[in-house]
Amino acid sequence: MGVKRSLQTGGTLLGFLANILTVLSTASNYWIRYSGGHSGLWQECKEGICSNIPCQTMLTVTGACMVLAVGCSIVGLMMGLRIRCHEGDLRGKNTSAIFFLGGLLLLIALTGYTAKNAWKDDVFFSWSYFSGWLALPFSILAGFCFLLADMILQSTDAISGFPVCL
Repeated sequence: MGVKRSLQTGGTLLGFLANILTVLSTASNYWIRYSGGHSGLWQECKEGICSNIPCQTMLTVTGACMVLAVGCSIVGLMMGLRIRCHEGDLRGKNTSAIFFLGGLLLLIALTGYTAKNAWKDDVFFSWSYFSGWLALPFSILAGFCFLLADMILQSTDAISGFPVCL
């Protein structure tokens, strides 16, 4: 297996991990915890009773960015699997752009959520929040893997027409 295929495989695996962590982070209700309960993007649970959170602008922006990041992660993973499984003249620039866009959306969502909740007393960030932050470098690294694999493919195509004297 060449370097290009190794990078494509690594990008696909990193994209898969980013996808799992982003979906897990978005769907769960353990973004913050406090005495007597915990809350996420969609629900707040106090003493075992969960209810929907009333509409708040920052939570809406965070939720929208997280859902879009999940979509980018799924699309990027499908494109990565297509590149990885089919030999041919497939380019990874679009795949890397999708993973970078997903990473940017994660960064916007998590930074906004942090700015909203970091100043509160007796509030602690929990595992859902941290799994979102963990998905961020996986998404960025997946994008770099596909970008480097595409650069290798382009450089190989560019020098293939030149006569080589060994």
